Amino acid sequence: MATKKLDRRTKIKFRIRKKIFGTQERPRLTVFRSNKQIYAQIIDDNEGVTIASASSVSKEVSETPAVKSEIAKQVGKLIAEKAKQKGVEQVIFDRNGYLYHGRIKSLAEGAREGGLKF
Repeated sequence: MATKKLDRRTKIKFRIRKKIFGTQERPRLTVFRSNKQIYAQIIDDNEGVTIASASSVSKEVSETPAVKSEIAKQVGKLIAEKAKQKGVEQVIFDRNGYLYHGRIKSLAEGAREGGLKF
């Protein structure tokens, strides 16, 4: 069961990544979600470098106990803040094969509230 689910997400992920490519002007905001944690990175695919990253494991987020979707929103705000410091205003959102609801949607809304445009 788990491998079928992973295979499905991988197929969706590659289908999305065919179309999405992050540039220096508009890098890619990608999300990884595990059962307990959520991670976000802003990546410049031309150079192959990570510009900024944030996760629910970081000190700023992990200190406050909350529901996982609220933590995802905090991670979104944190990644937006770090991106602003690096001079990034616009990004392309890569949901990484996950459905756009729940924690993924909360992270995206948090990033929008933080000032990122996508």
